[in-house]
Amino acid sequence: MALRIEDYALLGDCKSAGLVGFDGSIDWLCWPRFDSPACFAALLGDSENGRWLIRPRQTVINIRRSYRPGTLVLDTEFETSDGNAVLTDFMVPGDGAHLVRIVTGVRGCIEFRTELLMRFNYGGTVPWVAQLDDGGLSAIAGPECLVLRTAVALKGEDLRTVGTFSVDEGQSVTFVLSYSYLAVRNPPPALDALDALRRTEDFWRDWSDRCPEVGPWTETVKRSLITLQALTYAPTGGIVAAATTSLPEFIGGVRNWDYRYCWLRDATFTLLALMHLGYYDEARDWQNWLLRAVAGSPEQIQILYGVGGERWLPELTIPWLSGYEKSSPVRVGNDAYQQFQLDVIGEVADAMFQARKGGIVSTERGNALRPVVLNYLAKIWRNPDEGIWEVRGGPRHFVHSKVMAWVAFDRASNERIAESERWRAIAEEIRAEVCERGFDQELGSFVQAYDSKRLDASLLLLPLVGFLPVTDPRVEGTIRAIEQRLLIDGEFVLRYDAENTGDGLPPGEGAFLVCSFWLIDNYILQGRYAEAARLFERLLSRCNDVGLLAEEFDPLAGRMLGNFPQAYSHVGLINCALNLSRKACPAEERAESRTGSTSKKLSSAE
Repeated sequence: MALRIEDYALLGDCKSAGLVGFDGSIDWLCWPRFDSPACFAALLGDSENGRWLIRPRQTVINIRRSYRPGTLVLDTEFETSDGNAVLTDFMVPGDGAHLVRIVTGVRGCIEFRTELLMRFNYGGTVPWVAQLDDGGLSAIAGPECLVLRTAVALKGEDLRTVGTFSVDEGQSVTFVLSYSYLAVRNPPPALDALDALRRTEDFWRDWSDRCPEVGPWTETVKRSLITLQALTYAPTGGIVAAATTSLPEFIGGVRNWDYRYCWLRDATFTLLALMHLGYYDEARDWQNWLLRAVAGSPEQIQILYGVGGERWLPELTIPWLSGYEKSSPVRVGNDAYQQFQLDVIGEVADAMFQARKGGIVSTERGNALRPVVLNYLAKIWRNPDEGIWEVRGGPRHFVHSKVMAWVAFDRASNERIAESERWRAIAEEIRAEVCERGFDQELGSFVQAYDSKRLDASLLLLPLVGFLPVTDPRVEGTIRAIEQRLLIDGEFVLRYDAENTGDGLPPGEGAFLVCSFWLIDNYILQGRYAEAARLFERLLSRCNDVGLLAEEFDPLAGRMLGNFPQAYSHVGLINCALNLSRKACPAEERAESRTGSTSKKLSSAE
C-alpha cells in the first residue's frame, strides 16, 4: 500500500519525475518525459506494479530526510540500534535519463536490502531481465530498456531483483538506473555516481542561488522555485501542473485526473512569479512555449497541452491499477483538453501583456497573435463555457470566465495599439454585464455563474486582476461571503460548495490550496497584514517535511490530497511571500505595473 501523499519527496531532472517515500521506496517514476508511461507505478497500485526499495534490514528507530540546500538531491537518514546510514537519491539533469541512489554509512554497520521491480507501461508489463557483459542488469520490454549498474550482488526472485549489502561508517555503495529507448543492442553507457552527484548539486545550486531575499521566507520561496524548475520540461520550457496522475481529490472517490500536462491558466501567475524573482530566461522560455502551443487559429486554442505542445490528449483508464488507496479509476490523458474555457484566452492575453511590461521583448509571432485572439474573443465572450474548474456538468456563464475576458480587453486598451478604443468599449460592456448578472443583491456577493446562488473561490481573483478595487462594497461583500461559506477552520478555502458542486460529479473533495493563497492576497490588499501573515504561516505549516505541497488538503483527516507536488500551489506560495515581504521585486525595477497585475498588488502592500 502506498504511503500518505505528504510522505513522498520529488525527484526530477527537468524532463521527467519520480516520487520516493520516507521508507526508501521509489513508488512512481515516468521516463523519458513527465507524461510517459510509468515504469514504477506502485503509487497507484501495489508493489507488483513496480517500485525500487532500499531500506535497512534492521528495525528502523528514526528516519530524517531533507533536500541538500538549494538542490533537488534528497538525503534520507535511517537510524537503527546498530548505527546510522544515509540514502541519497537524485535524478541527473542533462542528456540521458539516470536515477542515482547512494548509501553512505554514518555510524556503526547497517545491513540493507534492495528490492527492484521494473514494470513498464504503468506497471502492466514485466520485462525480460538479463546480465550485460559489464556486469550490469538490463530489463527490456519492447522498445524500452532499463539498465542497473551496481557492485552489489543481485539475484532474481519471484520476478524481482533483490540483494543485500552492508555499509560501515564512511563507506558508500552506489546504484545507477538508466533508461533508453530503442537501445537493445547499445544499452545506455555507465555513469560515475559520485561525479554525477557533484554535477547535479552544482546544477541546482547555480540555478537556485539566483533567488533574491524574500524576507523571512527566502528559503521557503527557493524550495518552491526549485519545485517549479523540476516540473519544467527543459527542451520546450513547458511547466506541468504536477508530477503525477490520478492522486484523488477525495479518498475512494472518482475525481482522479492526469495533471502531467501544461495548463494555459497557470501562465500569468507563473510568469509573474518568475519575473519578480529575476528568472527572466525561464519566464521567456515559458512564454515561448505558450506562443508555440497556441499558434494557429484562435478557435483551436486549448486549455492544456502536452509538454511539447501536443494537442491530442485522449483520456484513458488503466484497468490493472487499483488506484491510490482504492481511488479509481486511474486515468491517463485528460479529456478537459476538448473543453471550451473562455478564461484561458484572457490568461494568454494577460501573460503576453505582463511579459512585455516585465521587459521580455515581444516576438513577431506574439505581436501577430494578439489582434487575432482579441478579434476572436470579441465574437465569443458572450458564450457559456466550462469554467476555471473544468466542470463536466455542462457550460454556464461563469463570472470568472467573463472577468478574464474583460482582462484581455482591458490590457489591450491600455497599450498603444490599433483599436484600443474598441477594446476599452468591450471591456466596459463586459464589466457592466458581470456587475448586473453576476452579483447577487440578496447575498451581497458575486456568484459563481449568472443566475446562480453558488459561491466560488475564483471570485477572489476579481480584485487581484483589477476588475474592481478591493474597497468596492461588492468585492468586500464577496470576500465576507467566501469567509462565511467556503472557509474551513479559518485556513482552508473550498473551491465551491462541497455538497452542491454542480459539476456533474459526486460531491467530496479537499480544499484547493491555491484558493487560500488568493485569500491572503485579498487580505493584503485590504490592509489586513497581520491576518494575512498568520494565515500564510499556517499554510506553510502544511508543507511536508521537505517543503512540498499537493493540490488540495483534507482539513478533517489532516492530510494532503490531489496530485503532487502541485505547481499552482507553489506559485501561490511564492506570490504571497513576495506580497508579504513588502519589498521591491526585480520586475518592479524594470517597469511600472498596470492596475490589476500582481506587481501592482505588491506595491499596494508596501
